[in-house]
Amino acid sequence: MATDFWASSHHHRWLVDRSTLRQARADDLLYIGDPEYLDFLNIYFANIISKLGKKLQLRQRVIATATVFFRRFYLKSSYCETDPFIVISACCYLAAKVEELPVHIKNVVTESRSLFSHQYGVKSFPSDNTKLAEMEFYLVDDLECDLVVFHPYRTLLALCKKESADAQGSEAEAGELGVGVSGTEGPRYWGLDEAKLELSEGALQTAWFIINDTYRSELCLLYPPHLIAIAAIYLTFVLHTPTQATISHLISSASEPPSPVESSSSQPRRSSRQNQNSKKQPQDPISFLAGLNVSMQHVATIAQEIISLYTLWDRYREDSSPDASSSSKNLRSPFSNSPSKRSSYSEDDVFSDASGGGTETDVVTPGILTKLLLKMREQRIADMAHPASGKPVVVNKMLERTQAAG
Repeated sequence: MATDFWASSHHHRWLVDRSTLRQARADDLLYIGDPEYLDFLNIYFANIISKLGKKLQLRQRVIATATVFFRRFYLKSSYCETDPFIVISACCYLAAKVEELPVHIKNVVTESRSLFSHQYGVKSFPSDNTKLAEMEFYLVDDLECDLVVFHPYRTLLALCKKESADAQGSEAEAGELGVGVSGTEGPRYWGLDEAKLELSEGALQTAWFIINDTYRSELCLLYPPHLIAIAAIYLTFVLHTPTQATISHLISSASEPPSPVESSSSQPRRSSRQNQNSKKQPQDPISFLAGLNVSMQHVATIAQEIISLYTLWDRYREDSSPDASSSSKNLRSPFSNSPSKRSSYSEDDVFSDASGGGTETDVVTPGILTKLLLKMREQRIADMAHPASGKPVVVNKMLERTQAAG
């Protein structure tokens, strides 16, 4: 596996700007009155990949790789012209191979059909294994065989000192400290010294969960993974209560002037100096972040986008059945042009108030988004079958490629 992010295809070919993302969703916007629903679809698809990955007993790193594959694929495709559910299955199947934890294709098909039909009301998923195998080839083709993905987990574990080996949980394979950075071929993103940030196990776990949550957005396509990791550490200082209390105490201590007794005291005796040197001075996390060779402006921007993600996520509710949306009379239509805005955040894995907040008129459920995808695809097929020119256009790009190859 490649060990230099700065020389990788991830760095050179798969970090895009926002105009590229807007262009990728141009066709989908024709069938959605409210562009905000595209952000809800990002959460929706990431949740499905996570659920399927857990059913297949995949590690978090594999799930993250599958999510990145899915995002990259839809840089070149539209939701309204493809079946995102078979793409999700192919991404999980391929990511398991890439991360050297393969699963049998029959298991992927079985678990996918069960998950999609029971929880999302999708009855059209194929039962033939060859359909998924064929989709895998189309996926690799659209990914241009660039299958190496760098994740922020490496940077997080490289920058932070763990109190115990259990702090990284079941993700021991991501703890390759220093891997992914070359001091000669690219800029180093840690300071000049060898010191590491000292985080408690709870704080490190919080940062890990924040990184997990970033895959419910398109940050993995916009920013290098080390910047996302540093933004997660920054948010941990703000959101993790014990760490926040520690930083506040350090700031208050640093701002207090020395007492007159201390300032007028003479040089301490040798034994006193030895006692002072033996005491370990508490680390200043703010100085640690300031010493990193990164743009803190970019880190702050990423942190703001993560908070915006939590604001949006607070309005997303997992419904208990595929038809749950039909029983909610006050839900906004996906084709409405008057989105409402709220200012709160939520995180299912870290914060205890994830179930609070949000009014009924703000709630968006998977049932709504599943019906939205179906409606988008039906309208797209109708538009392509009866264009203004009068000549039908091939809708299925995969079928078009197959016919051209045959």
